[in-house]
Amino acid sequence: MSKQDSQSSAQRKTPSSGIEGFDAYQLEKIQETMIAQVAHRFNKEYRGEAFELPAEVEAMPIFREWAGGKLNGKITSAFWEMTQPKKNQRCLDIGCGVSFLIYPWRDWGAYFYGQEISTVARDALNSRGSQLNSKLFKAVQLGAAHELKYEDAFFDLAIATGCSCYFPINYWQAVMAEVKRVLKPDGRFIFNVLDPTKPLAEDWAVLEMYLGAEVFLESIAAWEKAIKDAGAKVEKQHDGEMFALYEVSFS
Repeated sequence: MSKQDSQSSAQRKTPSSGIEGFDAYQLEKIQETMIAQVAHRFNKEYRGEAFELPAEVEAMPIFREWAGGKLNGKITSAFWEMTQPKKNQRCLDIGCGVSFLIYPWRDWGAYFYGQEISTVARDALNSRGSQLNSKLFKAVQLGAAHELKYEDAFFDLAIATGCSCYFPINYWQAVMAEVKRVLKPDGRFIFNVLDPTKPLAEDWAVLEMYLGAEVFLESIAAWEKAIKDAGAKVEKQHDGEMFALYEVSFS
């Protein structure tokens, strides 16, 4: 499989931004399918299970970076460099993975709450988080980002990195509405979006497709329009190697 063929395959199989034309029930079922696919893909990774990929995909340079653990630095957005969680703040990490185990939450002194669709990550954090720091670690709920299991106006900061690329923009607008609901009036939301113009973006989308999760290649202009349409204001923005990081407010 050539790079061009791989990219063409991803463009054929990766849905476009629009899933309009469906009624509410159909849209819900589409969302459930996407969420289940992403959860399955990450459950496998967190369990350390092997992925069976075509030889052509394993020959791609981006696969070798992923397999060698060298890709993480390119796909991770250091949200704390934009705004570091502050002591005694209530922070919600959406799609948190094992964030509390690998990032310096204890140094920040912020109260950690999470929500995850991966049962493996949820169970790992709930079993080990309180052992690391029972004061700061509160809980991780199992659930999708558009249905946050927390009360209104509860959080000072919400974070969602590595999530938005797996869903269409109109789904993420529902996520932003939920985040607005759970944030305090002066709260901030930090999240990242995949920039399809970056050199590695399409190859990474191909890799993720074969790992089991489709990636949406949305333009930065479309994302910024969605932020505006959600009634949010961009307070800070940073361009990374593959992802753009945004901090927005809703006041």
